[in-house]
Amino acid sequence: MKEFYESIRLISYGLFVVCSKNREDKFNGLIVNTIFQITSEPQMIALSVSKDNLTHDYIMDSGVFTASVLEKDTPMKFIGRFGFKTGHKFDKFKDPLKYEIFITGAPIIMDHTLGYIEAAIKDAVDCGTHTLFIAKVIGGEVIKSGEPMTYAYYRTVKKGKVPKNAPTSFFIPGSKPD
Repeated sequence: MKEFYESIRLISYGLFVVCSKNREDKFNGLIVNTIFQITSEPQMIALSVSKDNLTHDYIMDSGVFTASVLEKDTPMKFIGRFGFKTGHKFDKFKDPLKYEIFITGAPIIMDHTLGYIEAAIKDAVDCGTHTLFIAKVIGGEVIKSGEPMTYAYYRTVKKGKVPKNAPTSFFIPGSKPD
């Protein structure tokens, strides 16, 4: 079983801030590492989000989300703002934060961002604790050149931990969860 866990950790991921809005145009966002391209024509992507996250509710409510690609040198404090505080108790957009609003009406984080994607939900697949959103890319732009942060870099160099709601957080019997 431990070998299985270690082999799963070899799957390569990026780190992104995913944001959405609700019907009252309130914003929320979270850190994810589970976005991937499905097709190039049409441009379709998939996103996995825990049902416990407020951003999940906002995506279900509005049918849209944005994904900002984080640069490699993104500070842990910034990652913590979106990755370790719940939107149910903390307004992640209250303190100064650079963001823009374009096609979807959902915020696009510009701080520490190499580029962004705007997407509209086409389908939602119930995966138990998470929902897999299938979405059409309706906008996006490369903001600056640089190296994107990977999940491996976050864990090994930045010594980042994984919140309990993350799709990559799973418990191996006989071990301690992160």
